[in-house]
Amino acid sequence: MSATGYQVIARKWRPQKFDDLVGQDHVVRTLKNAITQNRIAHAYLFVGPRGTGKTTTARLFAKCLNCEDGPKIDPPENSEICQAIMNGSCMDVLEIDGASNNGVEQVRDLREDAQYSPSQGRYKIYIIDEVHMLSTAAFNALLKILEEPPEHVKFIFATTEAQKVLPTIVSRCQRFDLKPIPEKLIRERLAHICKEEGIAAEDTALQAIARMADGGMRDSQSILDQMIAFCGDSISEEDVLQVYGLVSVEQTTELAKAIASGDHAKILELVDDFDASGRDFFRALVDLQARIRETLLLTIKNGGADVSLGASMTTEAITRLLDSLRKSESGLKFGLNEKVNFEVALLKASEECRARAIDGLIRELSGIANSMPKKKKASKLAVSSP
Repeated sequence: MSATGYQVIARKWRPQKFDDLVGQDHVVRTLKNAITQNRIAHAYLFVGPRGTGKTTTARLFAKCLNCEDGPKIDPPENSEICQAIMNGSCMDVLEIDGASNNGVEQVRDLREDAQYSPSQGRYKIYIIDEVHMLSTAAFNALLKILEEPPEHVKFIFATTEAQKVLPTIVSRCQRFDLKPIPEKLIRERLAHICKEEGIAAEDTALQAIARMADGGMRDSQSILDQMIAFCGDSISEEDVLQVYGLVSVEQTTELAKAIASGDHAKILELVDDFDASGRDFFRALVDLQARIRETLLLTIKNGGADVSLGASMTTEAITRLLDSLRKSESGLKFGLNEKVNFEVALLKASEECRARAIDGLIRELSGIANSMPKKKKASKLAVSSP
């Protein structure tokens, strides 16, 4: 525990160097090469889902640019200016919240401030988070300085909704798309954190947390923080399932098999179990789709058929199953009775995946008809001339 009080895991384990940034190797490689080759642009745009490292990448890049004897890719972590940049107190690295500073007046103040030279580092760096929240007038006020900025000024923008940023802004930036982080990398990072923190966590528990984070490292660390508060220094998979209402991998597979085989009684029994144990039906639907998608990929790999769900499934049948489940999402999420909507969605998907598509049946019958031997034409009787 720090002298200023408890620090949450997401802040305590925030990457302090590029090598600590998980799942964004393409971004790290490009930025490192830009520093090494002295090809540093004047404006960057980081795009990606929440919790994937946009602001952290911006801070790390700013630290590399403004460190002592920089720019360099491995700045000293114990230097005063590097620490100031990472904790947000550096006078030359200004972090601006685009949601609350989205007016034209704030951008005009920024333009005026940018004319002054940096006081500590080599560059004056402006990090604007949620840049898509700027008004159209604010964007337009930013255009001129973004096109021809002073040599000592760098801009780094971060956003979750790149389509809302004016094309004239995007065209003046180098754009980097940060991807959702794979579950495997999130699980490995959480395992490392647990080891360093002295927490005994089951691998299946960390897998469940990584699955629930949907590609966001920060989300996974916040969930881990909550689980430590709930469980103490020992976390089991059952604890995670209980707190967040998740369905286990085994139960999801069992449900998928019941749908594939058309076992309606088993489907209803499993739904009753989910309801009795307080499981999240919408999350169960999402996990079910992910499980069936795995089967679809395996079916395609095996040449169009697979029996991993206990029944022979073709690519066409699994595609219809996934499409039926996808169409049920909105009804389940916004319907009045989640359990009933969930049951109807599963029963309907079970029937649709086992039904034969009309066009497919016609093609199959046509193929059978064409492969049958044709009857020999009756030979004409020779008519003998009188």
